[in-house]
Amino acid sequence: MTRTIQQLFNLAGQTALVTGGSRGLGLQLAQALGEAGAKIMLVARKEHELKEAVLSLQARGIEAFYTVADCALEEDLKRAADLTLDRFGFVDILVNNAGAAWGAPAEDHPLSAWDKVMNLNVRGYFILSQYLGRKSMIPRKGGSIINVASIAGLGGNPKAMKTLAYNTSKAAVINFTKTLAGEWGVYNIRVNAICPGFFPSKMTAGTLEALGEERLRANAPLGRIGDDEDLKGLCVLYASDAGKHITGQWLAVDGGVSAITSG
Repeated sequence: MTRTIQQLFNLAGQTALVTGGSRGLGLQLAQALGEAGAKIMLVARKEHELKEAVLSLQARGIEAFYTVADCALEEDLKRAADLTLDRFGFVDILVNNAGAAWGAPAEDHPLSAWDKVMNLNVRGYFILSQYLGRKSMIPRKGGSIINVASIAGLGGNPKAMKTLAYNTSKAAVINFTKTLAGEWGVYNIRVNAICPGFFPSKMTAGTLEALGEERLRANAPLGRIGDDEDLKGLCVLYASDAGKHITGQWLAVDGGVSAITSG
């Protein structure tokens, strides 16, 4: 019998690990998965933020836990994955969200900052995806990996933005998503990316100030920037059986900005 749309989007009985899940976009994605029924493990560096995030999820009736880890470090990522597997037994959904940005003209961009951005935004995604693929998803013949990229990975920048490493890393995430999806489809593991536009967060505060939030709103076809709900629907689509025939894809959630700026 064909399932209802409510049944297709239901994540009851599933588990999700969300990196960078203590605040901002990561917490929004964790809320979405938890509200759809999944059990949540949050991973981030700052324990006080993680505690607050878990309490906020639990207040919504979500079963949520946390572990402290630096998502740029291989040993931290593997330890966080092992703790998650010890608690839940398996991981159905991995959200690679932890990220960093650095603003500097290309000619002055520090190599150490380039490495910091690449290690967290690309290398960390690979390490955790590979590890949980080997330990949980491949043996169980299924899973959903959701990579948070950015519309910054789709093209260049306004003149006021000097974020060469960040843009490069997010373009890499998009191709990482496509390539991994092509390889792991045989295991029924789906890999997709979300490309947010401008959302208010701690990481984007400087960019929003430099570019002017009102100007960004005015330049978007929908006349707004992202809010605390705008990523939820796509996240649950990717994670659930509602999106069981979707893999290797990216979708911009940006109020239409990429539609009028991409070639």
